[in-house]
Amino acid sequence: MNELGTRLKKAREYLGLTQDDVAKLMGVSRVTITNIETGTRKVSAEELSKFSKIYGCTMEELLEGEKEEENISMYARTFGELSPKDQEEIINLIKFKKLYKDKKLNE
Repeated sequence: MNELGTRLKKAREYLGLTQDDVAKLMGVSRVTITNIETGTRKVSAEELSKFSKIYGCTMEELLEGEKEEENISMYARTFGELSPKDQEEIINLIKFKKLYKDKKLNE
């Protein structure tokens, strides 16, 4: 498995998505997703863009990896600068993602 494939697989699993889920969202077969994740198939720029939208990250993060500790610190510092309404929206999104992930794990 190559690094990009590994990052794509980890992002998919983190969100609780199956290869079938991602394949449907991208309009490709599950085998295509499998081949991309295992590194036996290259990813086009268009596909990479779709992955980044589905997984909620930048193409650069997928290609190069993200420095998680730096990003968490940056987000924590800037969270306090947001309006109370924006902070509430982010907290609700985090709660939703956790519920979604927990639901997928229990299926």
